Amino acid sequence: MITPHTDPLSDPHIHRFLTFIRVECGLSENTLQAYRRDLRDLNNDLLANNIEGVDKASPRQLAEHLARLRRERGLSASSVARHLATIRMLYKWLASEGVVDENCTGWLERPTIWSRVPNVLSAEKIKALLEAPRAAPNASRDTIPLFKRDRALLELMYACGLRASEISTLELRDHLPTLGVVRVTGKGDKQRLVPYGKPAEAALHAYTDEVRPRLLKPDARDAERIFLSRTGRPLERVAVWQIVTRHAKAAGLKGVHPHVLRHSFATHLLSGGADLRVVQELLGHSNITTTQVYTRVDQPRLKDIHQKYHPRA
Repeated sequence: MITPHTDPLSDPHIHRFLTFIRVECGLSENTLQAYRRDLRDLNNDLLANNIEGVDKASPRQLAEHLARLRRERGLSASSVARHLATIRMLYKWLASEGVVDENCTGWLERPTIWSRVPNVLSAEKIKALLEAPRAAPNASRDTIPLFKRDRALLELMYACGLRASEISTLELRDHLPTLGVVRVTGKGDKQRLVPYGKPAEAALHAYTDEVRPRLLKPDARDAERIFLSRTGRPLERVAVWQIVTRHAKAAGLKGVHPHVLRHSFATHLLSGGADLRVVQELLGHSNITTTQVYTRVDQPRLKDIHQKYHPRA
């Protein structure tokens, strides 16, 4: 039975491993938190089954842990695969440190993951979403027009294919208007330059010129963050999620969250003829296979190409 009753740092080997990946690997805080959650589940499950540490677990016991994640927790194949990746990295490090004789995780079978086609909005639905933020009908002159902030946020997310965590951490110095790009810090603190178009530029200037100065507090921490809350604090990922879903609902759209804008950005680029490698760079993907999923979405274009070039179409 997997129950969260023990801090993973109680296992000295896990504690050292987490210190290693934080200091030596330079992983982002979100990635570190994911490792901590996975290893907490592993540690708790091993203790519940009278296994006193990760160095004492056999390949069979690790396989049983993964099976319980699927059976008792109801985790999807992709979530179990993520747990397996964490465990493999842990045991690779344990072997390199001489804590275990060999990395026993090579025997663990990766669960089959069906490729899922991302949810993508049409150009018409994107337009409806971007135009959803509007001034309140009875707003007074003293009311801060937060709809301009929301419009700028939505425009920039779609224009640049940004993750919620990426747009929430953008700073003023990351906006390079003379080049028409933003400098984005993605997973693993990797940076990339992503251009934006005139609609995003106009919306961003309207927000930074008219709204942001009224939100900013003189003594605020993180005062360099571009997107601020009503209280002047930097917008967190959760707030970005809420803004996107609220305006999607107002536009009559269902199942829309921040990553849908990113999916739509990539798919629309490929539909317009963009090179896959360019889209990979814009998204900040380290592996092009991650980007290739978007090539499966654009079925009309595939049919057009087939009819145009296949001799028996």
